[in-house]
Amino acid sequence: MKFGETFTEYLHGDQERFLDKCSHVPYKRLKKVLKSCRICRASASSSAAQDVDEEKSGGELSHCRCESCPLCDQMFFSELTKEASAIAGCFSSRVRHLLHLHVSTGLLRYMWRLRHCFTDDQQTMVKEGQLLIEYVTMNAIAIRKILKKYDKVHCSVNGRNFKTKMQAKHIELLQSPWLIELGAFYLNCRGSDDGESGQFFSKFSCDLSDTRSVMTLTLSDSVKLEYSLTCAICLDIVFNPYALSCGHLFCKGCVCSAASVLLFEGLKAAHPESKCPICRAVGVYADSVHMTELDLLLKNRCKAYWKERMRSERAEMVKQSKMYWDSQTKFAIGY
Repeated sequence: MKFGETFTEYLHGDQERFLDKCSHVPYKRLKKVLKSCRICRASASSSAAQDVDEEKSGGELSHCRCESCPLCDQMFFSELTKEASAIAGCFSSRVRHLLHLHVSTGLLRYMWRLRHCFTDDQQTMVKEGQLLIEYVTMNAIAIRKILKKYDKVHCSVNGRNFKTKMQAKHIELLQSPWLIELGAFYLNCRGSDDGESGQFFSKFSCDLSDTRSVMTLTLSDSVKLEYSLTCAICLDIVFNPYALSCGHLFCKGCVCSAASVLLFEGLKAAHPESKCPICRAVGVYADSVHMTELDLLLKNRCKAYWKERMRSERAEMVKQSKMYWDSQTKFAIGY
């Protein structure tokens, strides 16, 4: 089955109710535009060949109207940017809500179970996570295929360049830190379910060896992602991990030091012009994400390491706090 048919079947399948309030790539409509453009370009090529014959015979030249293809440019790159932003926003907000419920207790957890008629709340969350992963994977594949087809029809690299622009605007779907959080959520839940959900758990793995710390997510037959869990600053497994909006992971202590802020102030206090230590992108600290599920995964799998790093971070926080308040006191009393 071609991807266009698969994508249409996905949009109108059993999960149609889930997708009612979600944005999606207008794959079918964009393919129609490409088909029209291909016919137009074929006609232009025929006209160009006729122009050459007329030029040889001394006739006047006609002008091709498809050289810049403004219709495709406007339709694809403006609309795809809009839709990719909407999809990324929808995905992140729903994953944030889901994972907040996973770690919550008390009244919030009770209301969740009441809403779902006291079914197994963790099983319900797992199903919700499956739908979200399928949602972001299908739309990411749709964007990749339509851009590849755009370049093929126009004999250009504009589609490939657009992928780079999406990364710069932090709307590349498969680079979302919330996808890593979902992967960590499934790894934390592994072993608690069987059957179909248990098979789904097998698509996620995590290697925390000394030589290579990586999380692997097999989202589909054509999409397999690997995320490094090594902090690029301390070169150790990330502790109390934070993801900047550019997608790069760091220990909280390391990235606070890189942004010249104190541990107790947090990354939100970073200067707007502070840059990512890896890609040097500006303004990536304001929307940083605390990776709570990933931190829980590391806590459960590397207990001795996690306790040692926790002890070290607390000692550093106390030290920084003391120095900060000493300096504030001296400033207040004038010496």
